Amino acid sequence: MTAWHSRTGLRGRNLTAVAALALAVPLAAAGCDGKVSLSDTGSPAPAGAKPASGDTGRARRDLTSLRVAGEAGDSGYKRDKFGTRWKDTDHNGCDQRNDVLARDLTKVSKKGDCVVLAGRLHDPYSGKDITFAKSDAAEVQIDHVYPLALAWRMGASRWPEDRRERFANDHDNLLAVWGVPNRQKSDSGPGEWKPQKAFQCTYAVKYVAVAKKYELPVTRADHNALQNFLASC
Repeated sequence: MTAWHSRTGLRGRNLTAVAALALAVPLAAAGCDGKVSLSDTGSPAPAGAKPASGDTGRARRDLTSLRVAGEAGDSGYKRDKFGTRWKDTDHNGCDQRNDVLARDLTKVSKKGDCVVLAGRLHDPYSGKDITFAKSDAAEVQIDHVYPLALAWRMGASRWPEDRRERFANDHDNLLAVWGVPNRQKSDSGPGEWKPQKAFQCTYAVKYVAVAKKYELPVTRADHNALQNFLASC
């Protein structure tokens, strides 16, 4: 997978082939004027930041209200069922991929107002510090915290396409991460995959918030894992 990473929903698929395909996806964003700018930091509150105590309390309450259900099959799932990839849904002139890179990286350099050329990522999933360069974009990928293929199996298959597109491009569900753990995570929920211990609380808060926002159920295994992660906050 690469910086535009999203799930195929096929367990045991050939990840090398998928990664090679991903490298062919254009990385340029619209509306940029060709100038290069440099900022000292990315977002003042990156998505990997530790949640406030009020957020963890809300996540614990919201988790109890989430419906627990089993997964359906992957039948009919395709990435394009979730609409345009990295659509500018917040209408700020930059695509969602570059928005997330600018938010989650530090020491960001940009071409114009949009395209992130370079930066530093403290990977929330592994704790590793990663140098991002647009010329090697696969090193830093954009992950869907609640994976697309998993959402499809948990009920998104019945949504209208515009709702799926909003879900796929929602900043609340997007996170810049190192490519290695992102490929390991694939389309797994928290019952099958977990980030480093230091990030488990934040990961659970984000996962529950997205599930609540889109009224998505969770599996019993995912519910139990999220409960354990939140207990560590």
